[in-house]
Formats: sequence, structure tokens, C-alpha cells
Amino acid sequence: METSIPYGSPQALSIQSVGLFASCMQRQTIINRLTGKLPQQPDAENKLRFHSPNDMPIVRCKDLSSGAGDEVSFDLVRPIGGKPIMGEAYAEGKGARLDFSDDRLRINQYRKPVNAGGKMTQQRTPHKLRELARAVALNYFMRYEDQSTLVHLAGARGSENNIEWAIPLESDPDFAEIMINPVRAPTRNRHYIGKAGSLARVSATANELDIATTDLMTTDVLDALRTKLESMPLPPQGVKFEGDLQANDSPLRVLLVSSEQYTSIAKSTNFRTLQAQAMARASTAKNHPIFMGDVGLFNGILIVRMPKPIRFFAGDVVRWCASTTSLVETAVDLVPAAFGTGFAVDRAILLGGQALCEAYGKSRQSAQPYFWSEVPMDHGDKLEVLVGAIGGKSKIRFEVDFGNGLEYTDNSVIAIDTAVALIP
Repeated sequence: METSIPYGSPQALSIQSVGLFASCMQRQTIINRLTGKLPQQPDAENKLRFHSPNDMPIVRCKDLSSGAGDEVSFDLVRPIGGKPIMGEAYAEGKGARLDFSDDRLRINQYRKPVNAGGKMTQQRTPHKLRELARAVALNYFMRYEDQSTLVHLAGARGSENNIEWAIPLESDPDFAEIMINPVRAPTRNRHYIGKAGSLARVSATANELDIATTDLMTTDVLDALRTKLESMPLPPQGVKFEGDLQANDSPLRVLLVSSEQYTSIAKSTNFRTLQAQAMARASTAKNHPIFMGDVGLFNGILIVRMPKPIRFFAGDVVRWCASTTSLVETAVDLVPAAFGTGFAVDRAILLGGQALCEAYGKSRQSAQPYFWSEVPMDHGDKLEVLVGAIGGKSKIRFEVDFGNGLEYTDNSVIAIDTAVALIP
């Protein structure tokens, strides 16, 4: 027997919603390949280590039931320090106190309607407008999901703008509501500028960032970044891709770069060697799709092109934090005017495990995060289709004790700003 669900059937909504959610979550994009699962309470014991067992940059929670609230909280167990108790010295009553830091995100509903035209429009065209409207809406949501993730991780939207962007500029009055959770500039200890083949903390002179058009992304910058990771306390944890046999002995971090930064790295070394190294690592990681395509592996850093650049042009404001003990953002410093129209500042994003959390609720219509709706209008003459979801994303940030005081810290994200040459 042939299964048939006619238009208007009560079952159509639920079944289409399941398929729509599966399509979005299984989309083969770079952002979606960086996704893991949010830890549940039984994993709490594992959090006592310096890193949790969730080893992917993006953790996801889909367990919010309908009516369960619009916030998700997640906790960090701060590491303990101090001296051990030696020999027969009295240890009772000297136990180190467990200390926690927490962060949270909100979820909200977001929807996109597409007009599929009236009966005469559908009569005049050979295209199946209902199917096309659904495909167009799904593509839009894929872009929205990926780009909102990218903007949260980068801590900025940037100024590059064209029809492919589903996220408006920060100057748009609806920007904050569309992003659901605040887009937070990188914390002071997780934000650098690639300068002269090395790394420097973000600084400004006379309200202009201390960056020159020659401060490009190169393998020297990557070397400095790896050295910094090895020397900093509590660095972003390594990413463990499923089946990666070298994950424990040779941990990876993922560096998302713009196409221009990628080209700059490729010009500064024999990039084919880096691509070969990535392929060799893929062979020991069950050929995880993150290693496929134009990726390179350099000194434990997997170089991957991001889908859209986070880009600032000459005269653009770049928000940054001047203190490790305050979340106040400096919002008066500009990309130098000397960059003109030939150069810009692009933001690369280094990711370790558990950098961003995304949570999804269950819609009343389908009991799934994503839902689908078709509404006939004008007495059935016209049709509007709509795709929607209930969810939210946020970069994970904690107040971390590094042994000499508490510092606000983006959990597993490091932003590196460099100059790029623009192609006219």
C-alpha cells in the first residue's frame, strides 16, 4: 500500500516538522559539524577534571519540553588549587570547597513566512510553488542557524552585508531580538590581534585600533597562537572528533578563518603539506567530515574556512573588553582610516570544546523544535507557507579562578583579528 498524506491532513504538520528539524540538524555545513551534546546530570563527576567529556565546540540541548520555561543554565566547577596534605599531617576539615560559576541562555520563537502565490500565479507557471516555497524557507533557516552561531562565537556581526546574510547589521533596530541572546564581545583574555607574525593584546591609540595593513594571518601567527595555548593556564580544551584515535595524545583546536585569511596562510607556506597532514589525521578519525575539503592542519590547529566573514571596514567600530575583571565593552575604537577601501579587519575564531551552547524547545504545533505551517488566504485563493523554530544560542562564558583572581573568560573561544587585502 502507498502511504499518502494529503494536503490539510492533521498528520502532515507533525511529520513534516520532524523531517524539517532533521534536515536542519543534519545539514553538512562546517558549523553543524562542530556540534556535540549538552552534558546531563550523570556527567557531573567528569566536570571535576579541567575539561568536561563534551569535546565538541558546540553543545546542544533538545530536552526542553513545552512549557518548561525559556531559559537554560549551565555550570562550571572551578578547579581547586592549594597544597596537598603530606605524611600524617591532619587532613580532616581541610577539604577544598567546590566553587561554581554559571551562565545561561534564553530561547525564543523565530519564524519565516514565504508567499507561494495565488491560484492564477500557480496556474501560469510550470514550477511547483508550494514545494519551492518550502525549499526556500528551509535554505533561509540553514543560513540563519549557521550565521547566528558564527556571530555569537565571534562576539560581533561585522559590516560585510549582502543578500546571503540572514542576520542584519548590529545597527538594525531588530538585531538584538533576532539574536535572542546578547552578542558579547570577546573577553580580555580571549582576544588578540595578529601583529608582525605574533600575537598582541587588543589596544588602541587615539581611538584607532593598533593594527596595520601588514598584520596578516600567517603561519607565524599560528605558531604564536599554539605557543600561547601551551603557556596559558586553563586553555580551551582540545576538540575530540568521534573516532579520532589521536585525540588524547595530540589534541586539536579548530580555527575558523575567512577566505582572505585562508589565502594569506596558504601564501605563507606550502599549504599542500598542511592539507596532506589534515588528510592523514582524517584517516585515524574515521574520515570525519570536518577533515574533508579545503582544510589544513598546522601544529595542532585545524584550519577551516568559515561560511561568512566577520569583517570590519575602515572607520567601523570594534567592540572589545579592556579589563579581565569587567564586562564593560569599549565601543569607540575604529578600524584605522588608513585601511581605506583596499583593506579590512577579519576575525578568526579558535574553538575548543564547549564554546557555545544552543538549546531548543518544543513547539505546541508539532512537539518538535521546528514546525511547519501552511495557511490558505483570501478564501483559499492564495497560500502562505511558514517555517519556524523555538531555540536560542549563546557563547559560554564563566568567571574563572586562574589562581591570582577571578577573570571573565569565554570558555573555549579565542578571537584573533588580522588585516586582509580586499579583492576589488
